[in-house]
Amino acid sequence: MVVIVDYQMGNLRSVQKAFERVGTPATITDNPHEIIAAERLVLPGVGAFPDAMQELRQRDLIPVLKDYVAAGRPLLGICLGMQLLFDCSREFGDHEGLGIIPGTVEPFELPDPFKVPHMGWNLSRVPDTFPDRLVHPIFQHLAQLPRYFYYVHSFYCCPRDVRCVALEADYGGWFAGAVAQGNVVATQFHPEKSQNDGLELLRRFASWTPQTLEPALTHRT
Repeated sequence: MVVIVDYQMGNLRSVQKAFERVGTPATITDNPHEIIAAERLVLPGVGAFPDAMQELRQRDLIPVLKDYVAAGRPLLGICLGMQLLFDCSREFGDHEGLGIIPGTVEPFELPDPFKVPHMGWNLSRVPDTFPDRLVHPIFQHLAQLPRYFYYVHSFYCCPRDVRCVALEADYGGWFAGAVAQGNVVATQFHPEKSQNDGLELLRRFASWTPQTLEPALTHRT
């Protein structure tokens, strides 16, 4: 069972329906006991970083999320849910995040004709910065050809270790479209709005077990 964290930030039902489309039941809850017991956890989100952290704090979900990740079970962050995984965000000042992935969340500062927020379909690819890079199993269907995904965001994630960048996209410069670190994967784009490739990503997450991560990795060709 997939559990979607409800902290009143984002269209939770659209994520739930996307999992149902790939044959995976998903429940929406803010109950800490149900969250910590989840087989697979999804942290979605739309809105402002400081508001999201406050909502998580009010529900006592911050230690629950950290304990869940520490237990080695799979978590998927989506959009704002990806940003919350980082150490801090510069949105409306400096705000502490969950600190699960080292790095910061920075604002887009772009010249014309680029508009902020970055909104719409954008080509995303497995980075070729590292010739010996390994492709995460959730993103293997994207290893050969770049694909388009749907983005809506004004801030982007800057991981301290760029080797955790699983997908990258170009909007006035390359930024992290998705990250993967141990039992945590996250996408800046919305897979639930990204048609077949996004649904395939959700399908892979629903069957992925982090314990099999190393044997499942394949070299990018």
